[in-house]
Amino acid sequence: MIVDHGRVVGSVSRAAIIGDRRITGLSVDVIAELVAEIGPLWHERHHAKLVSRPRKRAVGAGAKHQLVFADRLLATLVHLRHAATHDVLACWFGVDRSTITRAIGEVRPLLAERGCTVGPDVRLRTLAEVVDHLGASGTTGIIDGTEIRVRRPAVGRKDRDKFISGKSKQNAVKAMVVTDGDGRVLFCSPTKPGSCADITQARQLGLVRLLADGPAVEILADAGYQGLGAQTGGRVVTPPHRKFKKNAPDWYEEMYARQRKAHSSRRIRVEHGIAHLKNWRALARHLGRREHMSDTVQAIAALLSLQQTVDLTSARQR
Repeated sequence: MIVDHGRVVGSVSRAAIIGDRRITGLSVDVIAELVAEIGPLWHERHHAKLVSRPRKRAVGAGAKHQLVFADRLLATLVHLRHAATHDVLACWFGVDRSTITRAIGEVRPLLAERGCTVGPDVRLRTLAEVVDHLGASGTTGIIDGTEIRVRRPAVGRKDRDKFISGKSKQNAVKAMVVTDGDGRVLFCSPTKPGSCADITQARQLGLVRLLADGPAVEILADAGYQGLGAQTGGRVVTPPHRKFKKNAPDWYEEMYARQRKAHSSRRIRVEHGIAHLKNWRALARHLGRREHMSDTVQAIAALLSLQQTVDLTSARQR
């Protein structure tokens, strides 16, 4: 049961959403924590929006919400986890489609602003905080870019081709993901058009400056980030360059393959972290507005990291 300002979420459908982790990807305790934390923020912003415009009636007058905050949160979680359409959610919750659309549009940014949870009282919201955390904890970070397919801009739209990825040859947006050595998500950047190179996105996010001026940390990356090592004093570690392009000695081929495999074995954890993100169907292929993708990917990263932290804490207490 979840209580939201005197109203109880207790119907069969709501109980199914809350009680079955397969529906939202989150445990009951995590959902309750989100309601307790984000609920007051939503009510505060909603009230500020009401008082900020000229009114003929006092705030609070008129029809009441058919969808209380707890239901708005649940609808958003189901949408992010399974990419359920707004029409389906409207039928499920017994409200109009526009109500679901508005609810998701209000709750999704609040989830994105939470940042990634790495401890009971530790959250990372910016790349600078991630670098400081890695330096303070002495752990290795891993970075990689991930692409999410989106709809192609309409004919005649300016910069229509900038969303075409050079890697997948499809319309996509790209985000940079940072995990620790165990694959736990520490940071997920706002999205860029798919034509943006991985190394360009990292530079635009200020990674070079943060590593050059910050603590001594080790960041593992793939060949798409080659060049950052020299710019960061060796803090970014990429696969070794190939010394021989032709007629390489057998001993070199063996050594080169061994070095690349060793690096790949350490870096593979970020792929696992990205795979956990892609389990949320909203990131498998996005059919909505592209301008919502940054909030979507950061909201999912925040939810995933919170559940990972809760699961890890529970495992340690056993």
